[in-house]
Amino acid sequence: MTPPLEVSPTPVTPTQIGRDLERADGVEKVTGRAAYAVEMAPADALHAWLVTSTIARGRVTAIDHGRALAHPGVVAVLDHTNAPRLAQTDNAELAILQDAEVGYRGQIVAVVLAETSEAAREGASLVDLTYASDPHEAELREDNADHRPEAVNPELPTDTDEGDVDAALAGADVVVEETYRTAYESNNPLEPHAVVARWQEDGDGPVLTLHDSTQGVYGVAAALAPMLGLEDRQLRVVAPYVGGGFGSKGEAHSHEMAAALAARTVPGRAVRLAVTRQQMFAMTGYRTATISRMRLGAHADGTLTAIEHRAFEQTSRIREYAEQTASPTRMMYAAPHRRTRHRLARLDVTVPSWMRAPGEMPGMLAHELAMDDLAIATGVDPVDLRVRNEPEVDPETKLPWNDRRLVECLERGAEAFGWRERPAEAAARLDGEWWIGTGVASATYPMMRQPGNEARVCSLPDGRYAVSIAAVDIGTGARTVLAQIASDALGCPLDAVQLEIADTLLPSASVAGGSSGTSSWGSAIVAAAQQFRADHGDSPDPGLVTTASAADNPDAQTHAMHSFGAVFAEARVHRLTGEVRVPRLHGTYSVGRVINPRTARSQLLGGLVMGLSAALLEESWRDPRFGHFVTQDLATYHVATHADVLDLQADWLEEDDQLATPMGSRGIGEIGIVGTSAAVLNAVRHAIGVPVRQIPVTPDLLVAALPGS
Repeated sequence: MTPPLEVSPTPVTPTQIGRDLERADGVEKVTGRAAYAVEMAPADALHAWLVTSTIARGRVTAIDHGRALAHPGVVAVLDHTNAPRLAQTDNAELAILQDAEVGYRGQIVAVVLAETSEAAREGASLVDLTYASDPHEAELREDNADHRPEAVNPELPTDTDEGDVDAALAGADVVVEETYRTAYESNNPLEPHAVVARWQEDGDGPVLTLHDSTQGVYGVAAALAPMLGLEDRQLRVVAPYVGGGFGSKGEAHSHEMAAALAARTVPGRAVRLAVTRQQMFAMTGYRTATISRMRLGAHADGTLTAIEHRAFEQTSRIREYAEQTASPTRMMYAAPHRRTRHRLARLDVTVPSWMRAPGEMPGMLAHELAMDDLAIATGVDPVDLRVRNEPEVDPETKLPWNDRRLVECLERGAEAFGWRERPAEAAARLDGEWWIGTGVASATYPMMRQPGNEARVCSLPDGRYAVSIAAVDIGTGARTVLAQIASDALGCPLDAVQLEIADTLLPSASVAGGSSGTSSWGSAIVAAAQQFRADHGDSPDPGLVTTASAADNPDAQTHAMHSFGAVFAEARVHRLTGEVRVPRLHGTYSVGRVINPRTARSQLLGGLVMGLSAALLEESWRDPRFGHFVTQDLATYHVATHADVLDLQADWLEEDDQLATPMGSRGIGEIGIVGTSAAVLNAVRHAIGVPVRQIPVTPDLLVAALPGS
């Protein structure tokens, strides 16, 4: 195969970019014609059901398939004694059914295959298992979070130091020293994790095809192929439609390996596996709880002199994941003395993973609550305090900003929200049975373009073009915006673009995550389109092909690239029960050029709602005695619904960031959740005059502290 050209794309003149277009796949989705992973199974596919461990640590000492195999419709039972052997087992999360060891409660210990889903489920309940348990640890505390990881997600330094923080704090006029906590949160996309696996022979050996609900087809292939002993050509991953992920589908999980191993034992037949909602809490990722110890030192006027952020979180003993909780603290506000730390508790639990804005969401919650603590201690308005600590350059790297417009977001958002009408005193407004308060928080998210993205342009008859890249649309509108980008880069009408995505047979694409998808894939499409036009002109003959990737962005080495925003919230707290309602939630953002206002607003509003949900409702509750989340469904794990969302608005500044991408855009998917929970908690504090330093803020935390109680 000819390697792709590496091209430095030039800015794109917007014609389709910026248009408020309906989603290209909207009709298919609302009419039910969009086929999701399990719907790709052929009629004769076997159904798989997972048997998971009921101990947190130990080993399986005996397993009996007899009753399961006797059940009508059950075809086979796989466990560590008869499952195919893996070529590599270094990823312990994926190396399932290879030995008797159990590393966490909910680990896959057997797979039942049957002719129907009902038979598979009943068969799974009939597998008899005996365990030997070992002592386990499943509770995050500051005193057990003592492991220093080599790096934090994705490859950031674990600790940073600048200046003399202790001396600066000792000499500060005002010191804030508080601890802030965030709960465990579980990704709950509408479509559960699911996969259809099928092995076939092609003459050169076995070929495995996975129709998967994933955020990155190449990522799944890269994780599974070497473990299964396959070459790249022997594993195809397809993800035509994905019903959300929020990060949990950003990397391979053990259910995908389970389907691949099960299908290997029934050559020629497909295996259909859908993870249940309950099982998703045990094996498909979640946001680690965090404990953030913040220390801020400042002059009497609120100007920061020192910032320290010590983050304590957890990982799994079987596979390490370290979230970058303190990373936004390193660059958000000016202060000459700075320190950040990350420490992990290594627990006998399932592996945590990405969840929308990992690191930035819990880290900025702590920092923005601490900023309000400082505002109260100094008597400075919270908006003015943030403006007062605006840095001229990136405090961490000392590089100039690409386009930092946080102050404009704060000022514009404050005006639209009516912030200046806010009483300076807390607990100053009572409307009937409800105390009323308002709060603000800043938001930030790094601009990222991932490597390894390639796009292919092929000319078709009648002036049309096939544009191909293995990007996955997880419901964000990628199909729509990538076609808009291709149309402008090729100089052709939008309906002349035939977009092909989400298949490892197409040119490689990075994961849909880190708010990097459109930036990474779009830059590759622009590079391929511009090279195609340079090679073949604007009226090419059919059948001409160019494959290219975008060269590394040199400006990323000379500028600090981030997006920013400001979130304003109004909270009402019932004076007797402590119930919290948020009737107004507004966000104003600086995110570069917006490619499609409709899909962008949808993403920002979704992030705001998710931040509201985290602030008031979401908590996965782990029982340390047994090592599992006891909240395993949407009846006990609460998320925001329509009734929780009233006046919800997202706005943005008009801009064009050519330092970031040739489209002038930056990422949008995650910044909406950053800062939102902090704005809500700051509003609750203003309503009742009582500090709230953990999420979710539930009535039991407030009722005893309400004014007049």
